[in-house]
Amino acid sequence: MGLFSRKRRPAATDAPTDKAAREATLAHLRDFVSTRVGVEAYVEPRTNVTATTVMLVATDGEWTRRRVPDERAAHDIARSMGIPVYDVQRTGYPPRVRAWNARQRGRKEPDVV
Repeated sequence: MGLFSRKRRPAATDAPTDKAAREATLAHLRDFVSTRVGVEAYVEPRTNVTATTVMLVATDGEWTRRRVPDERAAHDIARSMGIPVYDVQRTGYPPRVRAWNARQRGRKEPDVV
């Protein structure tokens, strides 16, 4: 095969394809929803750099993000968990996410000697 071969590798999928990875993602999202108050889902569209993701945000601003196959799957996941779902391109992120991130940056880990 030459250096500039015309054959291309198959495109990699953006979302987990095997059953174990999908179940792990769903388990993480379910756990987040069941252990936090007022969780909402924000669907983030696919870009040139990232896959489609769903970001779950709790009332205090704590958040988690996971890849999903597409926007429809993100909406289906949120609806199956009974939480509100928003398109982040239309609504933007809630201000509490920035506040939570700022609080987390304010926490310094002690230096380990």
